[in-house]
Amino acid sequence: MSASFSNKLIDWYRQNKRDLPWRKTKNPYKIWVSEIILQQTRIEFGTKYYNRFLEKYPDVKKLANSSDSDLMKIWEGLGYYSRAINMLKTAKIILNSYNGVFPSKYDQLILLPGIGDYTASAISSICNNELQPVVDGNVLRFLSRMHKIDLPIESIKTKKYFKKLGFRLIKDVNPGDFNQALMDYGSMICKPKKFDCKSCLFSIDCKAYNSNSVENYPTKKKKIKVKERYLNYVVVVTDDNKTQIKKRDGSGIWKNLYEFPLIETETQTSAKHISKELDLDFTDLLSVKRINHKLSHQLLHIAFFVFRANNKIDDLVDINSLINYPFPRPLNKFISELV
Repeated sequence: MSASFSNKLIDWYRQNKRDLPWRKTKNPYKIWVSEIILQQTRIEFGTKYYNRFLEKYPDVKKLANSSDSDLMKIWEGLGYYSRAINMLKTAKIILNSYNGVFPSKYDQLILLPGIGDYTASAISSICNNELQPVVDGNVLRFLSRMHKIDLPIESIKTKKYFKKLGFRLIKDVNPGDFNQALMDYGSMICKPKKFDCKSCLFSIDCKAYNSNSVENYPTKKKKIKVKERYLNYVVVVTDDNKTQIKKRDGSGIWKNLYEFPLIETETQTSAKHISKELDLDFTDLLSVKRINHKLSHQLLHIAFFVFRANNKIDDLVDINSLINYPFPRPLNKFISELV
């Protein structure tokens, strides 16, 4: 592939690019917000969060002065909450070390929390015209099919290979347009399953297409075994409509979000077993609700045991106030039925 490939790709992009709010700016702060939100998130879903986020935090100073709780509340439902935590860390660093001016140079961006090669390349190419090619899932899929590259896409070696290829392709064109064109082409034409080879401008040069092996690329490692977990939430309800919650800590899932008292077991358990584990004075079991929730490498079997309790329990909050706290998505759904 050569400059003709890159120019052809950019011509396609300029005619077919999607009308997205972050494409109407070169403000590095706003581009950063869009890139972080769109990690592991569909564009349609992410756009709503992007607009909400900028409405609450229009600049890095507003974000830096936010509380953990307020940020988690607006992030609620997006998942991968470490992204939000790193955004707050980055905002504070920029406010204190960069006088509140969001950097647009790759060498500065790559040093900030939560910003890796992909995000630094995207921001610096779009906002500063740096020759920094992006390597994301769409790019890996598109170029691995074009070249029939058998390296597993999860490996660092593979990403370095495509980064080098990207440097060759980006050198004679507008870097921001090239990167966005490459990602759009992968997500709109060279899709994971419903790939549209008949409409593809590059089919004649695509090695996977010409060998009838498009569906075999990109190459992936063995599937990681999904871990099953059993999370049992104890939801106490007092006569004056209060309950007990706590903030999650540690380094596991849903860090810094709130939850009900939790007992994790090896298998599905009963209300009788749960009541024996607790040092609480229950008067009645009101209900049991069970749901499943899938994460990338975990299947969560979640049970909510709702007990009527006396009013002697410490640290109670009003049930109607639960909507003001950031909870994981599966708990939020349950809360909407409880309130």
